[in-house]
Amino acid sequence: MMGVDRLPPITGEKLIPAEAYGVKLMSIGFLVKPNQPLIWRGPMLHSAIRQFLTDVEWGELDYLIVDLPPGTGDAALSLAQSLPLSGGVIVTLPQQVSLEDARRGLEMFRQLDVPIFGVVENMSYLELPDGSRMDIFGAGGGEKLAREAGVPFIGAIPMDPAVREGGDQGRPVVIANPDSPVARALAEIARNIAARISVAAVQQSNFIPINIVG
Repeated sequence: MMGVDRLPPITGEKLIPAEAYGVKLMSIGFLVKPNQPLIWRGPMLHSAIRQFLTDVEWGELDYLIVDLPPGTGDAALSLAQSLPLSGGVIVTLPQQVSLEDARRGLEMFRQLDVPIFGVVENMSYLELPDGSRMDIFGAGGGEKLAREAGVPFIGAIPMDPAVREGGDQGRPVVIANPDSPVARALAEIARNIAARISVAAVQQSNFIPINIVG
């Protein structure tokens, strides 16, 4: 999705993350054979997460963003137990089944004392050629979840084939077509989250800029 499929050569004791568009990247996909399934129990997953945090030469970072699977599970629990997290961002689709997973994830982070920066609604709507909108997955689900949970609604991301095309080509839509509505929505959400992290930095004496997206 970012146009890289392997890590740079190892020059020391730690892994060197891949880099594209000024973003450093690490994925388990870099370390296994193509199409190899990962059938891991909790301890193995916990060990892998710790290795990604401690055995990678990250250098100086503005933010460390960890993309997590939906709902609750070992990955989120292991991460929360491994580091003091600045906060979490809950990403959902408008449809009910996605909202239920997102709500469980939100409440799990609350139980682990991880602050919630807010809710993002992905695939919010499809804009048709005549200018009208089609709510393929429903409407207002993300805002409703945020309101019921008492957290901010950060923003909505429209559906756009250019997002898929950019991912397949390894050129994200914010690079390939930065003036498109979906790219502008993504940029605005990023600015919103960055502003909330800045506020958290002032409020937390032991601030570590780590943001969860899951």
